[in-house]
Amino acid sequence: MICPICKKGETSVVDSRPTEDGTAIRRRRLCICGQRFTTFERVQFRELTVVKKNGRKSTFDREKLSKSIYVALKKRPIDTETAEKFISKISRSLEELGQSEISSNTIGTMVMEGLKDLDPVAYVRFASVYRNFREEKDFVQFVDKIDVYKKR
Repeated sequence: MICPICKKGETSVVDSRPTEDGTAIRRRRLCICGQRFTTFERVQFRELTVVKKNGRKSTFDREKLSKSIYVALKKRPIDTETAEKFISKISRSLEELGQSEISSNTIGTMVMEGLKDLDPVAYVRFASVYRNFREEKDFVQFVDKIDVYKKR
């Protein structure tokens, strides 16, 4: 493993343990430069391809999914462990669909549905980007729909 600080490949594993949900191995590493860093090893069932709204295709990137979820969760009372479990759950669900190509719409809908239960503010934040809200009225209409669903 290459050290992210000094870029040398002479690192050793200091500690190795499974994550709480058992879907990955967390490894603490020590480089000869003295820096410590953490890596995660996960099972990847198949290479997933994301089909964008414009028809373009790209390889599924768990880090990109993770970043967008963390942006929605910023300054919310959700700890990192809960967020990582949520991200792993979404990734596993995508792999379990059994398809090599998945639409970005499917991914966005899965994330939104999960965030709705996890944190309502993060849900609205994610929706505002995913659904491309342009004006205040877009937020108001979206939040009004949420309230309609809760009153049922």
